[in-house]
Amino acid sequence: MDKAALASALGAPSGFGQSQFALTRGNAFEARVKADGGAELLRLVHARLDPGAEPPAGAAVPDLSAHGPEGRTARTALALREAVAAGGWTLLDHPMLALDVAGSLAFLEPDAVVVHPDGSWTVVEIKSFPMLDGSADPAKVGAAARQAAVYVLALEEVAARLGAQPEPAGAPARESAPAPRVRHRVLLVCPKDFSNLATASAVDVRKQRAVTARQLARLTRVEEIADALPEGVCFAPDRPAEELTAAVGAVPATYAPECLSACELAFHCRERSRAADAVARLGRPLRAELGGLTTVEDVLAAARGESGDPDDPAVAALRRAASLRAEALATAGRAVAPCP
Repeated sequence: MDKAALASALGAPSGFGQSQFALTRGNAFEARVKADGGAELLRLVHARLDPGAEPPAGAAVPDLSAHGPEGRTARTALALREAVAAGGWTLLDHPMLALDVAGSLAFLEPDAVVVHPDGSWTVVEIKSFPMLDGSADPAKVGAAARQAAVYVLALEEVAARLGAQPEPAGAPARESAPAPRVRHRVLLVCPKDFSNLATASAVDVRKQRAVTARQLARLTRVEEIADALPEGVCFAPDRPAEELTAAVGAVPATYAPECLSACELAFHCRERSRAADAVARLGRPLRAELGGLTTVEDVLAAARGESGDPDDPAVAALRRAASLRAEALATAGRAVAPCP
């Protein structure tokens, strides 16, 4: 579903996403990096990831246009197969990949994928945040690495399918070719210092790839979620607001402040969390520390000694904190008391 449209229909439009200025600047930088058939981009790939290979001169840039995401996905797979067979350098500009996410097919569009002369594949991420003296903001680099790890997983599925394809009818019998290798070191391309010149760094995403693969394997299947929903639930944005609110409420959700940077429905879920007096809206670390105390009122009651097991570490810590607070307020009150 279109969660942005759904959030607007619920009366809680989200500001999720980059600003128009950031998008324009990012697109301009990406176009500069890919100009002249991707000459600068391929130079950076050669220098940072494959200096032993022949220099990239006159690399192939296949046309990946096709009808719909399914068509583009098939065209990308064909272009990758042709590039491996041809040898040399190939740049795939905005290829389309598909990844199964809990039973639902998600279509992904990396900035670029480069095929090396040895047939291996590299994911390229182009970002508009700067590299200052060769290093960038660790949080932004980490986010880019997690994003690239998803592309690596999707590429590995394409490589596995290409390696398992049978030879055409009538072709001479031979050993099946191994699946192309997807490199786990991706290329992160950013502006150098405060200029518009490109610089790059190789980022190892093996850890992020392993974590993402485990998370995908543990996700609840879409079919299981759908089976648990009431009959007739629909999330179409053109439905009445009351019906949409009830439909979204039928799906369990635990809001946390981190959702504001990752989900279009975050503002709606925040209002639901506030209405339920949930502790989770104050952050997941605090929610984990409080154990079975799930609402703010439960926390305050436990701190006042009105409820809760005194042997519970969370309850004991709350009562100790309340005692220290009362003592500090009493001391402060005596300190500012008026003179007789």
